[in-house]
Amino acid sequence: MTVQNKAKKHIVTSIHNLTPELQEAVKEKYPLGFTDAMMRVDKPNGDFFYAVPFDTDDVAYLVKIDVRIDDTAQEDDDKDYYDDEIKGADEIQDDESDAQPSHETSDDDLDV
Repeated sequence: MTVQNKAKKHIVTSIHNLTPELQEAVKEKYPLGFTDAMMRVDKPNGDFFYAVPFDTDDVAYLVKIDVRIDDTAQEDDDKDYYDDEIKGADEIQDDESDAQPSHETSDDDLDV
């Protein structure tokens, strides 16, 4: 008996270009999402894409996944949430100290 050395085809494609059956099979392989299996693939021209591996009996796919980069975190870091200067804080403190009665006692106020 001879063993056939059958090499799999390697295909890089978008998940949108797969048949509905293969798309469903990819989703079944990654039921919790693609985050843990995703890899960044750098292209020679400097561009890149994210993909996950997916194998069938005949084909080894590298399935491109659409990724949106959340850059709002950088914008949030730029905001100054920790500004200790609160408008009017000094006036409020001064008003409170003027309005509170003095609690000093003299010897005349004590009943002995």
